[in-house]
Amino acid sequence: MKTIEIKGSFRNEVGKKSTREIRKTGSVPCIIYGKEKNINFSTQENSFRNLVYTQEAHLVNLDIEGKQFKAVLHDLQFHPVTDRILHADFIQVFDDKPIVMDVPVLITGDSAGVKAGGKLSIKRRTLKIKGLADNLPDHVEVDVTDLNIHHSIKVGDLAIDKIELVDPKISTIVTVTTSRVALKTEEELAAEAAAATAGEGAEAAAETPAADDKGKDKDKGKEKEKKA
Repeated sequence: MKTIEIKGSFRNEVGKKSTREIRKTGSVPCIIYGKEKNINFSTQENSFRNLVYTQEAHLVNLDIEGKQFKAVLHDLQFHPVTDRILHADFIQVFDDKPIVMDVPVLITGDSAGVKAGGKLSIKRRTLKIKGLADNLPDHVEVDVTDLNIHHSIKVGDLAIDKIELVDPKISTIVTVTTSRVALKTEEELAAEAAAATAGEGAEAAAETPAADDKGKDKDKGKEKEKKA
């Protein structure tokens, strides 16, 4: 997993007034949840550009006034109107201790089911994984090349070396559903053609008068002539 460096400054005060002042300067109040104690600090908002707005997960090397902390981003709070980052939570990482984090799902390949007219439906955009920092991947790759219509790939179908997938094994990651414009099989087309032919025959039979009815009509005509 790639590493991004973020520089910051320790926070001596953590009240609401101090938080407002930090945000006014274009910085973001942050916290590191450590093994023995938590550390409050702040960093410039633009420091998150390559960490948040990306399709890959990263480790973070936090340089706070010269002191180094290895961490992963745990949570972000955004302003509901402006979408500015209001607060960031980090979890400190240790080389000998497994960590749990979310990593993006990367879909690769052209699905056989999509080629046949189906629709690819992605159910999970991230997966929760557990492992040592050195073994964590930037993303989880899911190849859908052999995925057919009405088939799916679940968490239990994946295996990543030295990594544990934390999500339930029955959780669906991606599936191919039937599209409204999906191509029909030859059997379906043949069945529809046979049904249409049978329907046309029934309509024709209903519209043609029976032979007995024709004979009765002729007899009635002869009787009228004799009376006349």
